Amino acid sequence: MRVLISCHNNRVVLALARVSIPVLCALLIACAPPPREDQDTRYELRGKIVSVDKNQRQVVLDHEEIPGFMGAMTMPFKLKSDWAFDQLGAGDRLQATLVVTDSGFWLEEPIITKGMPTDSASKASSSGNEPRAGDEVPDFSLINQDGKTIHLSQYRGRALAVTFIYTRCPLSDYCPLMSANFAEISRALQQNGDLFSKTHLLSVSIDPTNDTPQVLRSYGAAHTEKYLDEKFQQWEFATGAPEELKRMAQFFGFSFYEEKDQIIHSLRTAVIAPDGRIFKIYRGNEWKTTDVLRDLQILANMLPS
Repeated sequence: MRVLISCHNNRVVLALARVSIPVLCALLIACAPPPREDQDTRYELRGKIVSVDKNQRQVVLDHEEIPGFMGAMTMPFKLKSDWAFDQLGAGDRLQATLVVTDSGFWLEEPIITKGMPTDSASKASSSGNEPRAGDEVPDFSLINQDGKTIHLSQYRGRALAVTFIYTRCPLSDYCPLMSANFAEISRALQQNGDLFSKTHLLSVSIDPTNDTPQVLRSYGAAHTEKYLDEKFQQWEFATGAPEELKRMAQFFGFSFYEEKDQIIHSLRTAVIAPDGRIFKIYRGNEWKTTDVLRDLQILANMLPS
């Protein structure tokens, strides 16, 4: 074969020369354009700080309209400037660059103007209380996807994983991620009959007005992909009276409140031992399904066969 290959601006130019097939293949690979990197779009963002979570590197921001992207609303953002968390407080004004990519979004280049706390900020602040390993979980009462009253005490004798969601949540790395993680955990548990029988999953909605049993049933069946065949024997969906949900939030150490047409909330996922005591608490959304599966396996191994 008589070809000569040269690369110019990622274009292949052919000319006469002697070259072997392996060399030809190597040259073609070398001339290929580099893989496309995750593209980002940047917007200027301004708003008022509602709450700050330094551990999760996150701020809840009541922001102005972002022209060409989204209207004014209150929502959480990751902030990548660590130094800012030593200065930020509820009520401060924040100007920053919002970076949006295919894989997520975050804030950069913050400019802080100190201010005074607002009522919304005080509503969102957490009590600071959080259960520790070994603390007994109260026997909270909820209504499940079948409209039946359930109590956490009925899951004693099994390892229980609980997370908090609401079905209208618009943030992909919040409630949708928690539900996707639990769906993955549920599928893994179904592959092990003994582990399946010794564990249970429970997703609790903090939006009882909209998340009726019918809505929870539809939402849950879509996540298990069993639809009309789903019996909810191993992964249940539930909500409760507003006062009961507030009690749960206080016990598990997370906060939520209604703002316009959405619910602003933090995240908590708990693994509860078969004796009804806290085994582990996961804050935020950075935990992995393998973490919870490992916890459930450890607890299941403690139970008699």
